[in-house]
Amino acid sequence: MNSAQFDSVFSILIAALVEKIKNQLDLSDQKALEELYNSPLYELLEREETKFWQYSTEKLFELFKEQKETNHMTYPQI
Repeated sequence: MNSAQFDSVFSILIAALVEKIKNQLDLSDQKALEELYNSPLYELLEREETKFWQYSTEKLFELFKEQKETNHMTYPQI
Protein backbone atom coordinates (compact mmCIF):
# COMPACT_ATOMS: atom_id res chain seq x y z
CA MET A 1 0.00 0.00 0.00
CA ASN A 2 1.43 3.37 -0.90
CA SER A 3 1.47 6.36 1.43
CA ALA A 4 -1.53 8.11 -0.12
CA GLN A 5 -3.65 4.96 0.11
CA PHE A 6 -2.66 4.42 3.72
CA ASP A 7 -3.42 8.04 4.61
CA SER A 8 -6.92 7.66 3.14
CA VAL A 9 -7.64 4.42 4.99
CA PHE A 10 -6.11 5.78 8.18
CA SER A 11 -8.29 8.91 8.17
CA ILE A 12 -11.47 6.91 7.71
CA LEU A 13 -10.46 4.39 10.36
CA ILE A 14 -9.60 7.04 12.94
CA ALA A 15 -12.87 8.89 12.36
CA ALA A 16 -14.87 5.68 12.85
CA LEU A 17 -12.88 4.68 15.94
CA VAL A 18 -13.24 8.12 17.54
CA GLU A 19 -17.00 7.93 16.93
CA LYS A 20 -17.13 4.48 18.56
CA ILE A 21 -15.10 5.66 21.58
CA LYS A 22 -17.29 8.75 21.90
CA ASN A 23 -20.52 6.75 21.84
CA GLN A 24 -19.42 3.83 23.98
CA LEU A 25 -17.68 5.90 26.67
CA ASP A 26 -20.05 8.88 26.50
CA LEU A 27 -17.29 11.37 25.71
CA SER A 28 -17.19 14.56 23.68
CA ASP A 29 -15.60 14.43 20.23
CA GLN A 30 -12.56 16.28 21.55
CA LYS A 31 -12.11 14.01 24.59
CA ALA A 32 -12.55 10.85 22.50
CA LEU A 33 -9.94 12.11 20.05
CA GLU A 34 -7.53 12.96 22.88
CA GLU A 35 -8.03 9.54 24.49
CA LEU A 36 -7.24 7.80 21.20
CA TYR A 37 -4.27 10.03 20.31
CA ASN A 38 -2.71 9.43 23.72
CA SER A 39 -3.11 5.66 23.56
CA PRO A 40 -0.55 3.00 22.64
CA LEU A 41 -3.07 1.73 20.09
CA TYR A 42 -2.82 4.96 18.12
CA GLU A 43 0.95 4.56 17.91
CA LEU A 44 0.41 1.13 16.38
CA LEU A 45 -2.32 2.32 14.03
CA GLU A 46 -0.28 5.14 12.54
CA ARG A 47 2.45 2.74 11.44
CA GLU A 48 1.27 0.99 8.27
CA GLU A 49 3.65 -1.94 8.74
CA THR A 50 1.89 -3.10 11.95
CA LYS A 51 -1.22 -3.88 9.87
CA PHE A 52 -3.47 -2.83 12.78
CA TRP A 53 -5.41 -0.71 10.27
CA GLN A 54 -6.82 -3.97 8.87
CA TYR A 55 -8.89 -4.67 12.00
CA SER A 56 -12.53 -3.70 12.29
CA THR A 57 -13.58 -0.68 14.29
CA GLU A 58 -15.16 -3.06 16.81
CA LYS A 59 -11.92 -5.02 17.28
CA LEU A 60 -9.88 -1.83 17.59
CA PHE A 61 -12.31 -0.50 20.19
CA GLU A 62 -11.96 -3.76 22.16
CA LEU A 63 -8.17 -3.34 22.11
CA PHE A 64 -8.46 0.31 23.11
CA LYS A 65 -10.81 -0.51 25.98
CA GLU A 66 -8.68 -3.42 27.20
CA GLN A 67 -5.58 -1.25 27.26
CA LYS A 68 -7.41 1.57 29.03
CA GLU A 69 -8.88 -0.73 31.70
CA THR A 70 -5.93 -3.06 32.30
CA ASN A 71 -2.93 -1.14 30.97
CA HIS A 72 -2.31 -4.18 28.77
CA MET A 73 -3.29 -5.03 25.22
CA THR A 74 -3.61 -8.55 23.86
CA TYR A 75 -2.27 -8.46 20.32
CA PRO A 76 -4.52 -10.34 17.89
CA GLN A 77 -2.92 -13.13 15.95
CA ILE A 78 -2.69 -12.45 12.25
